[in-house]
Amino acid sequence: MPIGVPKVPFRLPGEEDAVRVDAYNRLYRERLLLLGQQVDDEIANQPIGIMMYLNGEDEAKDTYLYANSPGGAVLAGISVYDAMQFVVPDVHTICMGLAASMGSSILTGGEITRRIALPHARVMIHQPASSYYDGQAGECVMEAEEVLKLRDCITRVYAQRTGKPLWMISEDTERDVFLSAEEAQDYGVVDPVALENAPG
Repeated sequence: MPIGVPKVPFRLPGEEDAVRVDAYNRLYRERLLLLGQQVDDEIANQPIGIMMYLNGEDEAKDTYLYANSPGGAVLAGISVYDAMQFVVPDVHTICMGLAASMGSSILTGGEITRRIALPHARVMIHQPASSYYDGQAGECVMEAEEVLKLRDCITRVYAQRTGKPLWMISEDTERDVFLSAEEAQDYGVVDPVALENAPG
């Protein structure tokens, strides 16, 4: 049985008494953003809007984006990536679970040296694809050209952010490449792999 979104106490600046807000709102106030589902325009607009708001509120405080996403729409993912590059505060990215497809592109877009993978995280990279093949032939050709442009864009992002040559990224993304946290670190998608807390 779902419990809904729990409410937690939070004291607004300038207020004496704490109010109860949903846990996500409380996390956002601490600059902790969650991307935990497939990226589409609506989902992408949430972290973008929050990053823009936080950027205006205080440009000196870093933001932390936790990614556990199977990917999603290329243009929606690129919009999140672009917003991360646009805001003044550094955006730390943390991979937990799986960052696949556009999820890995967003993960890679974090501030270099501040992209983290949790020990059991998985990353998957591949080239963008299209699912709109039910139009006229001319439309399919135009769409294929657009997909090639998007593929070039994503390839260049991975090359810039990982330090790998374009030809290597292009070859590797011809298929799905699954990486462990350590392999993602070696590839340059993330920087450190977080250490597990030792018990006791």
